[in-house]
Formats: sequence, structure tokens, C-alpha cells
Amino acid sequence: MKVVLDTNVFLVILPENSIYHPVYDALYQGKYNLILSNQILLEYEEQFSFRYKTPITSKIIEGLVNNNNFIFCDPRFSFNLIYHDPDDNKFVDCAVAGNADYIVTNDRHFDVLRSIDFPSVNCITLQDFQKILYPDFL
Repeated sequence: MKVVLDTNVFLVILPENSIYHPVYDALYQGKYNLILSNQILLEYEEQFSFRYKTPITSKIIEGLVNNNNFIFCDPRFSFNLIYHDPDDNKFVDCAVAGNADYIVTNDRHFDVLRSIDFPSVNCITLQDFQKILYPDFL
């Protein structure tokens, strides 16, 4: 299964005390592949650096890039489907170019994708994604 994780989702799954941390662990256990573009990696790094010290941020980014379940994608086209927050389009473009099964996000700006037939992009919440990975998780 190939997914794109919205930055806010990634920030929620990182802390070890988060109830969603098993989603982070699942990436390293090979339960899904994470599709990333340079734009997404840069945003991750920027947001992590606001919350963590530089060595920790570097370790997280290095861990992603060196992970066997990391798929680099270089979108060549921008669909510009999200008007309310154009910065979110990088996730859509990466998902389309990388043929992702899902964009995992709790951001309401992505709701517009439900009414667009082409390109088809499936968005699910972090809670639903965790249920897919761990059906017995309460």
C-alpha cells in the first residue's frame, strides 16, 4: 500500500506517547510505503525544526530517506485542485504522480477532492488509516 502523509498527520504520529505512533512504527515494519517529494520533505523538515532540535530533525529526515519503504516521487504537473490552501496541492500532485492508494490527512481542505473525478485521489483520516493497519486497535 502506498500513501502520502500530510504534514500534520506526520507530526501526530511521531511522538512515542501518541496513540497514533503505531502508524509511524508500521512504516518501519514495512506495512506501507511512504511516497515523498522534495517539496514534502522540505515541509516536513521545516515543521519538525519548529518542534525538535536540529539533530533530532536531521535524524528523522535521514531515517525517512534511508527507509526501504520510502518512494521518491518528482511530480511533473500541478493539478491545483485545492483552492483554500494551495500549499496542500503538493500532497495531491505527489499522490497522483506516485499512484498512491491514499492521502492520509485530517485537513478539511482535502474534502474538495471527493467531488473531483479526475484525477482520482482517495483521502482518509489518520484514524481510518490506523484502522486499516491495525483492525483490532481500539
